[in-house]
Amino acid sequence: MIKEALKFYNDFPKKGIIFVDIIPLLQDKKIFAELMSEIGNRVTAPNVIAPEARGFLFTAPLMISKNEVENIIPIRKSGKLPYNEGDLCDVEVMKEYGADHLYYRLSDIAASRVGEDGKIHLTIIDDVLATGGTAEGIAKSILSHKVIKDGIEREVVIDEFVFLVELDDLKGASLLEKIAPVKSIVHLQGL
Repeated sequence: MIKEALKFYNDFPKKGIIFVDIIPLLQDKKIFAELMSEIGNRVTAPNVIAPEARGFLFTAPLMISKNEVENIIPIRKSGKLPYNEGDLCDVEVMKEYGADHLYYRLSDIAASRVGEDGKIHLTIIDDVLATGGTAEGIAKSILSHKVIKDGIEREVVIDEFVFLVELDDLKGASLLEKIAPVKSIVHLQGL
């Protein structure tokens, strides 16, 4: 049901790109419930990274539907996160149609639940895995920081990447699997 609900648009946002539209997944309660169950089955970390904007749509419901998820860390575009000096981190990401900048706050990661091993475990959830540039940029940036929680410097660990749709031909998963397992719900080929 999930795969059949997707829509596709040629040459958007620029010529040569086939845009995978996930909005129909939000237009049917039964499909959305199935999708949230599938996402929940793949998430193992109590803390979830949500890239703007579609990542928000599929992470926030986990706070209610999956008891183990306790914190959502937003990744936002420029000018969207208020911050104190030294808190905001800038991530340059390469997308299939050019460079972009995203931002997150170290204080949002510090609000995370710490695992029994003393580390902060995260799952990165996003809508579509194409080249993997966005997820890789976010993961590498987050992993480069130590976070102070309860007065102790904590290591951050990416447990997995979860995507609604993976464009298999672009091989983004092979890039990300050097960091953590990739768990996609729908695989598309030949786009």
